[in-house]
Formats: sequence, C-alpha cells, structure tokens
Amino acid sequence: MSKDDNQSLIRTLELTREMKSVADYGDRVRNDGSCGVIYGILRDTAYKLQKLIESEIEAHRKLGYWDDE
Repeated sequence: MSKDDNQSLIRTLELTREMKSVADYGDRVRNDGSCGVIYGILRDTAYKLQKLIESEIEAHRKLGYWDDE
C-alpha cells in the first residue's frame, strides 16, 4: 500500500472524530427531536466508520503496509 493510502485512512479517522463532535454539539443546541435523529445517525455512522477504519489499519499493519512513523 502506498503512504497516500495510509494517510487517507488517517484522515478519514480524523473525520469520524469531527462527526462525533458535530453530533454532540448538535444534540446540545437542538430545539426538537427530529434534529436529534439526524445527530444520532451521524454519531452512529461515525462509530461504525471508526471501527471499520481501525480494522483496516490493523490489517495493513499485519500485512506490513503500515508505517508507524
């Protein structure tokens, strides 16, 4: 795998953190329940993506594609 591929995974992992942050903020400031559904979906999706990305990073490590530097 290329270094760019690994960097893309790292960047996507960072986006999941931002997604969770936006969902938390949105829940704090929302005025109705339907917005809560949106933030819940955003948060759930972020956690699902995070798990997939972490699994992919581990697979890259096992295959020797990942540089921990």
